[in-house]
Amino acid sequence: MIQNLRALLAPTGRLRVGINMANFLLVTGQHPDGTPDGVSPDLARQIAHKLDVPCDFICFENPGQLADGVNDNIWDIGNIAVEPARAKHIAFTRPYVQIDANFMVHKNDPYRTNAEIDQRGISIAAYGRSAYDLWLTSNFANAGMIRTPTIAASHELFKSGGANVLASLKSKLLDEIATDSDYRIIEPPFTSVLQACGVAKTKQTAVAFLNNVIGELIANGGLQNSLDQHHVAAELTLPPQ
Repeated sequence: MIQNLRALLAPTGRLRVGINMANFLLVTGQHPDGTPDGVSPDLARQIAHKLDVPCDFICFENPGQLADGVNDNIWDIGNIAVEPARAKHIAFTRPYVQIDANFMVHKNDPYRTNAEIDQRGISIAAYGRSAYDLWLTSNFANAGMIRTPTIAASHELFKSGGANVLASLKSKLLDEIATDSDYRIIEPPFTSVLQACGVAKTKQTAVAFLNNVIGELIANGGLQNSLDQHHVAAELTLPPQ
């Protein structure tokens, strides 16, 4: 069984894992040898350990680049957010963590609910091709999207007056509110970004194995320990078992 999985998931003899380096909650630093450190790399190493193969990290500047490489034979599994647009080419596992995404507005703005944001004449700054940008593209029909190349650029665009509303990860929005009382967050989150492992559709039979690994790490506390170790337990939540 493991031999078959190893041949499917690590045909080179090494598990090549696509990592989104822009996700500051899941990739929180680097080891002395330069390899990424954080919850996402921890999970990748656990999967490689189960397969009894070395783990190589293929690092991408943003999730869109990672997703684009699914059929280019440059990674075997990719740690990336679940999103229907990506599911056309990627078979996803169960999520291993959830990240809330909210809107932020100026304190005196009239908007109180997520539905009120989807109006003509309202512009939303968002990190382009992030999971929450893709969700908004699919679910919002009236507001205008202004997409930026980085999450930091979306924040700067909003703060400089280039957009009415900022869509971002809640943890980043809380940082903004901590330093500027002119802003407020609209609750509840407009979506929760589900982080999972993905494989090419040609390898989707491996999803059951990957789901078992994730389920085991949730049940035995391994993922919670990773969240605690990397100091992101307040920003990330584990999905229900």
